[in-house]
Amino acid sequence: MELFILLVALAILAETTILVFRKYKLTSSNRRKIYVDTSALIDGRILNVAKSGFLDGDLIILRSVLLELQLLADGKDSDKRTRARAGLTVAAELERVVNINTEVVSDESGVKKVDEALLKYARENKGAILTLDYNLIKVAEAEKIEALNINELALATRSEFLPGERIKIKISEKGSGRGQGVGHLNDGTMVVVDGAASKVGRDVMVEFVKFYETPAGKMIFAKLAKPSRR
Repeated sequence: MELFILLVALAILAETTILVFRKYKLTSSNRRKIYVDTSALIDGRILNVAKSGFLDGDLIILRSVLLELQLLADGKDSDKRTRARAGLTVAAELERVVNINTEVVSDESGVKKVDEALLKYARENKGAILTLDYNLIKVAEAEKIEALNINELALATRSEFLPGERIKIKISEKGSGRGQGVGHLNDGTMVVVDGAASKVGRDVMVEFVKFYETPAGKMIFAKLAKPSRR
């Protein structure tokens, strides 16, 4: 009986600790505020970016942003309905991401337009706006408010090469597949080259075929390039 009481007490203590930690997490963060607009939620990539841990701040979703999504989700345009519902789902999922703090905040400031509310709160709290809206970005820049654009992040991290492009690399070792050789780009990216097992130690011209992004980095599959015709 005493053992049972002890176990119950430990369970209650653990649950209380979790609740206290969550309350502390929601109320005590001094990190900068990142205000998320409708376009970023509809786009959806913000969820993966948040999970990766690259965002250096707390995500703030104004209730007016959610209301705008709800109005679109209840509208007559089927395409906008589908996208808005997806945006609402992303907003809900963001609150479950454990390595970033996401809060839904009431914005009863008397500002009727959502974009104006986002600018107002970001300005007053020295925060940033996360958006894909070109016009909103330009207004934010004019008002010296930082604007985070996921499209710019995607462009900055995209592969420098495209399928069909050629480059000379050194084959450093045999690959795990039959007839494969392995080389590396200057940035360390692994290139697996079909038909290059016999080229170890030599510089060869290769043609890129496929690109793969993995948590460990990029991997490129290539083939030996045919001599160019003159």
